Amino acid sequence: MKTYLKLFMLLLLGGFPWGMMQATPYNIAPKARASASSSVDAGRDASKAIDGVIRVLDKGEWVSKSTETFWGQIDYPWIQLDWERPVNINKIILYDRPVMESHIAGGVLRFSDGSKINVWGMDNDGTPKEIEFESRQVEWVRFEVTDAAGTQVGLSEIEVFPSPDDYTDYVSWVNPYTETARGRYFFFITGNQPYGMIGAAPLTRNKNQYGGGYNYNSTEVLGFPQIHCWMLSGLTVMPVTGDVDPTGGEQLWKSSFLHQGEIVQPGYHRLFLDKYKMWVEQTATDRVSFYRFTYTEDNPADILLNLGGYVGTSTMVNAHVNKKGNNSVEGYFDTTGRLWGGPDVVRIYFAVTFDTPFKALDGWVDQQRLTDINELQGTKESTPRNRGMSYHDAPTSGVKANYQVQAGEQLQMKVAISYVSTDNAWENLEQDCNHWNFDQVRQNSQQEWNEWLGRIDVKGGSHNQKMKFYTDLWHSLLGRHKLDDYNGEYPDYTDGTRSGAQTKNIRFHVRQLEKDKQGKVKHHMYNSDAFWLTQWNLNTLWGLAYPSVLDDFAASLLEYDVNGNLLPRGPCAGGYSYIMSGCPATSLITSAFQKGLVKKWNPQNAFRAMKRNHSKGGMLALDMDKELDFYVRNGYCPGNAGLTIQWAFEDWALSEMAAKMGKKGDADYFRKRATGWPASFNKDLGLILPKKADGEWLHTDPLSGNGYVEANAWQATFGISHAIPVLAKMMGGNDSLCNKLDYAFRGSEDTDFVYGYGSGYVSYANQPGCSNAHVFSHAGKPWLTQYWVRRVKEQAYGAIGPDRGYGGHDEDQGQMGGVSSLMAIGLFALDGGSSRDPQYDITSPVFDEVTISLDADYYKGKSFKIKTYNNSATNCYIQRAQLNGKEYNSFQIPHTVFSDGGVLELWLGDTPNEAWGK
Repeated sequence: MKTYLKLFMLLLLGGFPWGMMQATPYNIAPKARASASSSVDAGRDASKAIDGVIRVLDKGEWVSKSTETFWGQIDYPWIQLDWERPVNINKIILYDRPVMESHIAGGVLRFSDGSKINVWGMDNDGTPKEIEFESRQVEWVRFEVTDAAGTQVGLSEIEVFPSPDDYTDYVSWVNPYTETARGRYFFFITGNQPYGMIGAAPLTRNKNQYGGGYNYNSTEVLGFPQIHCWMLSGLTVMPVTGDVDPTGGEQLWKSSFLHQGEIVQPGYHRLFLDKYKMWVEQTATDRVSFYRFTYTEDNPADILLNLGGYVGTSTMVNAHVNKKGNNSVEGYFDTTGRLWGGPDVVRIYFAVTFDTPFKALDGWVDQQRLTDINELQGTKESTPRNRGMSYHDAPTSGVKANYQVQAGEQLQMKVAISYVSTDNAWENLEQDCNHWNFDQVRQNSQQEWNEWLGRIDVKGGSHNQKMKFYTDLWHSLLGRHKLDDYNGEYPDYTDGTRSGAQTKNIRFHVRQLEKDKQGKVKHHMYNSDAFWLTQWNLNTLWGLAYPSVLDDFAASLLEYDVNGNLLPRGPCAGGYSYIMSGCPATSLITSAFQKGLVKKWNPQNAFRAMKRNHSKGGMLALDMDKELDFYVRNGYCPGNAGLTIQWAFEDWALSEMAAKMGKKGDADYFRKRATGWPASFNKDLGLILPKKADGEWLHTDPLSGNGYVEANAWQATFGISHAIPVLAKMMGGNDSLCNKLDYAFRGSEDTDFVYGYGSGYVSYANQPGCSNAHVFSHAGKPWLTQYWVRRVKEQAYGAIGPDRGYGGHDEDQGQMGGVSSLMAIGLFALDGGSSRDPQYDITSPVFDEVTISLDADYYKGKSFKIKTYNNSATNCYIQRAQLNGKEYNSFQIPHTVFSDGGVLELWLGDTPNEAWGK
């Protein structure tokens, strides 16, 4: 009983990851020496059980000499794996031979440490039997058969996975399953490089938000879409066997699958389609997705390319396909029905090639089936699901490449896209991946992921904390996809008529990015969800470990302005989606400027663009010229306190850049605009509330979301990040502000600081409240920041299971992951780094050591290291600090000091040191 209780508490408290909470490291069975009690011949010896050929009858199997007497006695065999040195393991997967007449039903796993685990109920069709256990260090493991039917029993494969103690790289620490039951369509992309153009992943639930895309709880594969972008999606690949009627759509061709035997990693995904008895493996380069299909039975086989219908975030129509030889197709389709706006129609071009010629190319359009075709034209029709703003439905259409495969045969496929032309799609494919070595592409893909994830190396903390941290980084590097082709061409959809959130009557342009002397583009163009309030997450994280990214995105946003005279909020396909509010590009660009990250864009041009976008007709107050005039005169946006706070902050950020550039008139003008917000301060409630143009309050309910942007008075008030001292004074002083904010946090503990839009006191499930825990430091009580940051980090962001991890509402392409990762390493920037002298707020990291590798192209130093002493779950309070060996008594560290490199040491304790950091 004590053992079970111990295991339960370990699981509850995050002592070690089990089952669906576990990331997928690499199988280490192939590194062992395999031996067995017997083998029928050399071609089916023990080594075949670790060769990677799985569930294929009579291929890649260990087959014993076991016999059966006429009275039923079987001489049960065993197989053993020996490693050269001890290994820490916590999972083993056994695959029986997929033959009914020879079946292992059960056995016992014995380990070199003397322990054992009984194994029962193995299926006799090769279905994986997954055995998980608490980590143990062993030199060998033996599987002894204790129940079987038939003769010559054996295993198709045995896979062994290391426990976190033996993870060898950063990729192994990423757990893509985290919060997939609540995430968005673009939330989970295993076939994707950092900000890669191609983004491929299995689709298990065809919807956008709240569990769309790959959802851990939905164990049916509907296909493998190649595009997972903000309001862009499509080109669904689906391999099938047998006679499948594609006109039935995804609900007919879908296949069930098991998580047992699935491998899910950045840059690699493997799963088995039960319906079609085949393995699907996926990896990617920057602009090419690469598939390897392994068939376990003789069958006719088709590779479907679905080019019609709703997928995740948009709808495919007007497909056009051309056959190119006997192993390739090319073409395009249009996407439409974008719920959150953007260009009404975006064309996506593609190039698809196979390593084996197909027998024929068939196709279908809605209910019509076509055979042996050279080209196909799909339908243009689409129907809104509801009147007004809605997703669209459309008939399915596409082509299928026909094959006849043998058991054990492999077929490979590559897919490239372009938003400009089919020629560019082919060039992307050729330049990115001109060979058929799948394993090499996977290795290169994951090496790149390790380089990016490894920019921040952490030591200490629990296994769950480390797993969550690298999952956070993965999210922050995963979303937001390149639009430009290898040759630097990209689509421009800005030239059209704006109709609400959409752009119609578009005059499409192909633009060319500027190149350097080596012929490389100076920056990329991106499709992206909104940059709304990224001053509290991505702007800071990127500036710390990925300055080239912050520089690149600033250049991209400014390129949009060159084309369309507007700085985008959430750029879509080279056009605008107008999502969210204000001009969030301002805080990103000013943050890059203040840190000197200006290699890819011109600050003078940038300032002119932002100044214009903060004026009438600009993005700051788009379609709100009257409200902007009122704000400039009176200090607040009538009827909307949320916009008042955002506009004031963004005006302040622009004023800071103007001041640093010596533009005194502009600095004074925008600073004055940024200081008018106190007109919305309600003295009775001590919070910022929405006020009507006539001076009356819109309402006085501090928990109402009316008059805010996805927030309420409690959440939004403390987001006036540039003016916390002024806010504190209006609230009656620092003590009063801190008491008020502490009350809000204590009132949110029971819900783990997570509420829906505009609900609750403090919510870390959405952007508006994501700075609140750090406000205490700016009001003279950094120890309260240290305490509440730790609480939020563990309660709102600490989970790694499919149901939790980011608050469950709005992990917008890495924003919540950015907040979580910053909390984990103990650095933050309340103003997003937009001040003339950018500072990082110091809190207590959850790790014993954090090393940020500094980009030599931008920073002088090699690394910045944070070391903690006496770190624990209860020791969250900073007692003292040293910077480069000298006592340090500030809760902030200048960016200039950080960029020079050095060591920050923190001594922690379980009681506040109220003298430190004030």
